Amino acid sequence: MKIGFIGLGNMGNPMAANLAKAGHDVVGFDMADVDVAGVTLSSSGAEAAGGADIVITMLPNGQILRAVADDILPAMNSGSVWIDCSTVDVDSARAVADQAAQAGVLAVDAPVSGGIGGAAAGTLTFMAGGSDVAFGKAAPLFEIMGQKAVHCGGSGAGQAAKICNNMILGVTMIATCEAFALADKLGLDRQKMFDVVSTSSGYSWTMNAYCPAPGVGPSSPSDNDYQPGFAAELMLKDLRLSQQAAESSDADTPLGQAATALYQQFVESEDGLGKDFSAMLPRFEKRGRS
Repeated sequence: MKIGFIGLGNMGNPMAANLAKAGHDVVGFDMADVDVAGVTLSSSGAEAAGGADIVITMLPNGQILRAVADDILPAMNSGSVWIDCSTVDVDSARAVADQAAQAGVLAVDAPVSGGIGGAAAGTLTFMAGGSDVAFGKAAPLFEIMGQKAVHCGGSGAGQAAKICNNMILGVTMIATCEAFALADKLGLDRQKMFDVVSTSSGYSWTMNAYCPAPGVGPSSPSDNDYQPGFAAELMLKDLRLSQQAAESSDADTPLGQAATALYQQFVESEDGLGKDFSAMLPRFEKRGRS
């Protein structure tokens, strides 16, 4: 299969490499000077998309996604498939899907979970929105790049699932970090705290799989001085998307709103920029009740 891949950054690079390794003819484009194993680089997004059976994009935000749509859709063949793996606002996802339909292109919004490690290992989870036909044509590539793909519904449903999932993740991480900081002040050993919570009603992914306390539970970024597996600024981006969606749909999300404000303060006014989103724990350790 001929695949165009636009956006070869930390996530797109290993995803494209895995497709090439699987035997596909992958032509890629990125604004930066990159090198991707097995991928032929082109001089523009339109050139990478031209003649491709499937085009995949991995882009920073909805504004850039809309600009790329204007660039690549005129170059794409009718009946081809566009898989957008970016995490963007639902409105942008639906707008470019409509634009693709007018061009005779099948569109799938398919943001991912699993981070850079999952992209490299080919173990990502894809949350996909689009028609049954479009999802069916994209599915074989999801199997190469990931371990699971869930068809969530029509256009924009993949983005909706990603935004809701990461709102839970942000809120839960804050609660987990607050609880460890409180346990410290109460003189409770962190390992004992983990042993209890990880096997009782406080069980969560942020506790059991991604524990923010160094030396406790499975290995996580906290054991590497909070070098990012999922950067705090990316969590802030996703939380802001959740609140944008909540506002446009008139949904009451007070904990999502509070988590957004805390991560904004952490990233923009404290020392959270460039750290893992679990670095909220040392933040709470330093603070008293205000």
